[in-house]
Amino acid sequence: MPSRGMIMTAPTWCRTSNAVTNDTERNAIAGSVAARAVYLGLFLFGLWFLLSGSYAALLLALGFASSVFVVVIALRMHIVDRETHPIHLHSAIIFYWIWLTWEITKANIDVARRVLDPKLPISPNLLRVKVTQKSDLGLVSYANSITLTPGTVSVGVEEDSILVHALTREAAEALAKGEMDRRVTKIEQVL
Repeated sequence: MPSRGMIMTAPTWCRTSNAVTNDTERNAIAGSVAARAVYLGLFLFGLWFLLSGSYAALLLALGFASSVFVVVIALRMHIVDRETHPIHLHSAIIFYWIWLTWEITKANIDVARRVLDPKLPISPNLLRVKVTQKSDLGLVSYANSITLTPGTVSVGVEEDSILVHALTREAAEALAKGEMDRRVTKIEQVL
């Protein structure tokens, strides 16, 4: 038994490998949390400002105070991290969203044309699309992107493939080419 006042350290077998070992690492983590807290505060105040539409000084001060209060609570709960406030996302994901929006728009027009013009063929089919994503988040992002695109629905997800129902042969061929898969795999590192 240690004597009173003696400081005990954990045995080496129960220490985690990602423990902070020096002041430089500790300062980097603290700086990262501080930056995320500032961004969270700015985001919350900006959202409050957009939703309130008020320019009165008292209301601006109260909105700012409430944003700071929420950030302080979030910091005390230790939930200001990479997952809950993803400021690490960079332009690759923005370009993906723009590309996906364009694909959704094109597919909307195609499906609407096929519904309105009975001469255009509808050939529903099921196909298995191979995936190259390594993480569950990447796989789910790919499956959701398929489902968001009109004319295609992700029916089942497995580790190496996604079962897709496609309304037309052209939609199935576009998925089989793998452009969406390549783009999701490219942004998977950012997610």
